[in-house]
Amino acid sequence: MKTSDFYYDLPPELIAQTPIPQRDRSRLMTLDRRSGKVGHRHFCDLPELLNPGDCLILNDSRVLPARLLGNRLPGGGACEVLLLTDKGEDRWECLVRPGRKLKPGAKMSFGEGTLTATVISELADGNRLVQFHYEGIFLEVLEQLGKMPLPPYIKEELQDRERYQTVYAKVTGSAAAPTAGLHFTPELLEQIAAKGVGIGYVTLHVGLGTFRPVKEEALEDHAMHKEYCEIPPETAELINRTKAAGGRCICVGTTSCRTLESWAAEDGFIEPRSGWTGIYIYPGYRFKVMDGLVTNFHLPESTLIMLVSAFAGRERTLSAYREAVVEEYRFFSFGDAMFITDMIDPVE
Repeated sequence: MKTSDFYYDLPPELIAQTPIPQRDRSRLMTLDRRSGKVGHRHFCDLPELLNPGDCLILNDSRVLPARLLGNRLPGGGACEVLLLTDKGEDRWECLVRPGRKLKPGAKMSFGEGTLTATVISELADGNRLVQFHYEGIFLEVLEQLGKMPLPPYIKEELQDRERYQTVYAKVTGSAAAPTAGLHFTPELLEQIAAKGVGIGYVTLHVGLGTFRPVKEEALEDHAMHKEYCEIPPETAELINRTKAAGGRCICVGTTSCRTLESWAAEDGFIEPRSGWTGIYIYPGYRFKVMDGLVTNFHLPESTLIMLVSAFAGRERTLSAYREAVVEEYRFFSFGDAMFITDMIDPVE
């Protein structure tokens, strides 16, 4: 297959620039992955689409305020650093601007010297290894100085940065939000649990590679980025119990899907596990554990729309996306959602 097989036309005005006032009032398209039938609801209707005995798996990673704006030393020219991966001992792999001015040995200051940094080396992909210097606790310094690393297609400033966090975010480490979870409220999760649906959590720290376009013509030639993920014992036990009893495992977001599919046995059995995953899911992949997917609408030709197409079928996925455009759904991180599984009887 070619990367261009996953292209669709999207009017720029459908790219959501801000979150809607109430998280669970976003729209929810339903897609039956067997028949291709599409329905239109709101996200607060999700409990009606779940069955007692199902389990819902969410990614509890919390986004770092990883974008730092400062000045180069000496001279005071502006600079920007985006934290990507913690390498230990206060060293981080980072994206930096302006790259031509931030070579090994370059020094930077943020927050009038509250945080300083030195470029240690230039990495093979052009990123930098940066050593940070500060007093106190690094995450607290970041909370004070850092900004949310919003995707490049969002041009407006985020007024409340908690709106780029899920309400259940707990483990800090992502460079981008697991956006399918942004629609949930505590009350909605309570309704889902009250219906007899098990709720479990995994952790996958989202990297900025999730926004990198697939540049290779043959999609299988794309090199997938690696991300750290964990499946705790209680979540593994919940999934195995659910599947053994005939319930469905519903993943919230491609990150939850990739976590489970990375470590699932061929028969779908899950064991507690942690490590780095570079799993790349595109059509032809056989899903081992996931039975349903809650996800946002993704960029054309991205690895994310390829994963959705692997689950729902390329033609059915692109047809649903075309209908979403006609119906003026909101797209991408702050946009609307889809629920994809078998035998949905949607309300039109």
